[in-house]
Amino acid sequence: MLDDLLGRTELKERIEELEEANHRLEQQLDAEQERRADAVTDRQRAQERANQLEDKVTELQDRVDRLESTDSDLRFRTETKLRGEQLSQILARIESVETDAEGLLTAYVADGHDLPEAVREGFDDRTPLVSRAAPCLAVTDDAGLLGACLSVPMPPEPFAEWDERARIDRSWFQPRGSFTFALVRSNLFAMGVYEGAERTAFHGFDSDLKSQHSKGGFSQGRFERLRDEQIDDHLDRCKAALAERTTDRLVVVGERTVLDEFADDADVTATVSATGDPEPALEDAVAEFWTVRLRTV
Repeated sequence: MLDDLLGRTELKERIEELEEANHRLEQQLDAEQERRADAVTDRQRAQERANQLEDKVTELQDRVDRLESTDSDLRFRTETKLRGEQLSQILARIESVETDAEGLLTAYVADGHDLPEAVREGFDDRTPLVSRAAPCLAVTDDAGLLGACLSVPMPPEPFAEWDERARIDRSWFQPRGSFTFALVRSNLFAMGVYEGAERTAFHGFDSDLKSQHSKGGFSQGRFERLRDEQIDDHLDRCKAALAERTTDRLVVVGERTVLDEFADDADVTATVSATGDPEPALEDAVAEFWTVRLRTV
């Protein structure tokens, strides 16, 4: 009865339907990979649909968890995206807060399911919001007057400490010093060398990929092999370009399917949605990467 009143029953049924639909799509993908006979475009559409369903299931499950939890009424007070001068002002405001010795908690929380005891102690009944915001930098004081969770583009190692001021390094949130920033997609590469926020060099290219298999001509299997080879050749070109960079620090962003190829060399990797011609796509990727999400609790 309570589930019906709170809308949980409908959400749970919807989740089951979506999970069943997602399972069918995964079976379809497995069968297509074994047969390697269906068109690549069909498989891509199925994968995209599966990803959409996974996101929807996660979203609905989160809503159910909140409804079933005693903390279901907890909400972020505000949610804001910050860049540039606005971000600088907010960071300065947090840095200006001063308390007695060990009166202010700063913690970088990498995993919302593994919160340090200091975070649970400091945020008390607001702890579920920190878990929901993770990975994030969480800041609060012993009086409960301050509560903020910020996404961190260049995250530090996890820590949690009480002090009289917040522990904030601007290089976690804003471009500082020399670094190389690269956007990599399966058909696109754009690389910029930066000194702080200023780009001092650029290199980019795109590659033509076979997007679909037409009737006739070579077999479907050969088409897929050729396309995979094209992507591998493109990624090899990307790695060669990055090997020529003049900075030690490296940020690589792009589509999820190719980022693992660069994880060992990059200081940070992140998915971004930027597409298009190399230079404007790089600008969009930089803007997206350095945008910080602030949630107050």
